[in-house]
Amino acid sequence: MALLPSVAQESKPTVRHHQVAESDTAPEVDQAEAALAKSDYGTAEPLLLKATAADANDYRAWFDLGYVYKATNRDELAINAYRRSVAAKSDIFESNLNLGILLAKQGNNAEAAKYLKAATQLTPTAHVEEGRARAWQSLGIVLGGSDPQQALAAFAEAAKLEPENPEPHLSAGQLLEKQNQLDAAAKEYEAAAALDPKSIEPVVALSVVYTRQQKYPQAEAMLRKLLAADPQNQVVRTQLGRILAAEGKNEEAAKELGAADGKVPDDPHAALELGTLYVKAGKYAEAEAMFRAAVAKLPQDAEMHFALGSALMQEKKYAEAQQELLLTLKLKPNLGEAYGNLAVVASENKNYQLAIQALDARAKILPETPATYFLRATSFDNMQATPKAVEYYKRFLEADAGQQSDMEWQARHRLIALDPANANKYRPPK
Repeated sequence: MALLPSVAQESKPTVRHHQVAESDTAPEVDQAEAALAKSDYGTAEPLLLKATAADANDYRAWFDLGYVYKATNRDELAINAYRRSVAAKSDIFESNLNLGILLAKQGNNAEAAKYLKAATQLTPTAHVEEGRARAWQSLGIVLGGSDPQQALAAFAEAAKLEPENPEPHLSAGQLLEKQNQLDAAAKEYEAAAALDPKSIEPVVALSVVYTRQQKYPQAEAMLRKLLAADPQNQVVRTQLGRILAAEGKNEEAAKELGAADGKVPDDPHAALELGTLYVKAGKYAEAEAMFRAAVAKLPQDAEMHFALGSALMQEKKYAEAQQELLLTLKLKPNLGEAYGNLAVVASENKNYQLAIQALDARAKILPETPATYFLRATSFDNMQATPKAVEYYKRFLEADAGQQSDMEWQARHRLIALDPANANKYRPPK
């Protein structure tokens, strides 16, 4: 659930800015603003174009033209118009705010911050505190990725100006959570929840923080209270299922995530989590169904494909598992565990060359283990690459140190067969 609100909505043009004297006003601008009051953009646009052609420094005409372009989904033209308005008169709150918001929408946060900072120091033509709060809130959002401390300061200013608005607290909470400042994040979410007791957003966010802090009983209690008031709320139910799973209450968690009615959850992430619970219970067929549903909704998600491929491996559906794991690694080439599983299923599919390639790739990301040495040895053995097979059977015996008796027995007997000149070295100690 995304808690960070979108950048504030664009300011509508006023009928007349108080900074403009009557004698300085082009009649086309008055006519255009009368049309804008009725959302008649087709009438307003040519009038404003005429006004800006007659006076390239008519900041009010440029401002209104920017609004027309924005309202008709022509953001680039709107940005250019607002730039002209600010260039003509830089101390207008609405022009700076709207330009900053549009630049942020396009991802140009550095330049957006410049105009939003200017807006915070200017006076709106109406609803002064609300307008300034909107500017500070928007500034906090665009600074969140580059200057978290300044962003938090901006959210604090917005909260001072609108003390009844939970939005600055939600934004601050999310930013603090990303910085792993969980206690501070919890306080912000608690403040937001207190300001809007009917909203589930801050409560769910707070439950996530409590879960990360391993405060499971508090998180569970909060969500159960929400569910008691709204039993059909699937967002809350899914989050409760996640917390119950974290507590080890797997059966209860499965019911909350959707297993009670046998349906696949609409949320693919919930389906993934429910499938994971089935894996823990050894119910691989049920897990496969959940993972397939998750993959269908998020086909470019490597985690979903990895979960499905791993479940198929457990079901011994090795050919299908191999395809899923190959797709996983195409989407996420640095997933070391996926290379390990791919090596296993490739070996089962008698594709020993692929198994070795997968193990080589895994070794670049994760350390070798007795199991990977053994799989290398058996793969080389089946490829009749005897020197390599002998090398890795020996490495397995050294690394395993007698922990896996069945594999040790096989390794010793294969070494005796492959390297008979040194057979006595490989016989188990009496």
